[in-house]
Amino acid sequence: MQKEMGVLMIAGACFLVLFLVLVKRKAEFFLNFCLRAVMGAIAIYGVNLLLAVWEIPCAVGINICSLLASGSLGFSGVSLLYAIAAFQLL
Repeated sequence: MQKEMGVLMIAGACFLVLFLVLVKRKAEFFLNFCLRAVMGAIAIYGVNLLLAVWEIPCAVGINICSLLASGSLGFSGVSLLYAIAAFQLL
């Protein structure tokens, strides 16, 4: 009985460590995504202001789709949004 209890305790400790590593990675991924989405929104706002000063009618709105694009792709997602907006002007 002691041997089985020892094996169960070791297995439980292993599962606990794996669970903590998984939670840490998911939290890191979520924090990274949120940081990129916020920085993307700031970049979109700044580029929209710059384009308005230069009187260029190519603006991208800050909405859930643009936040998802910038959050998942980073600044390349922001540039992709502006490329789509410029393509629609043609």
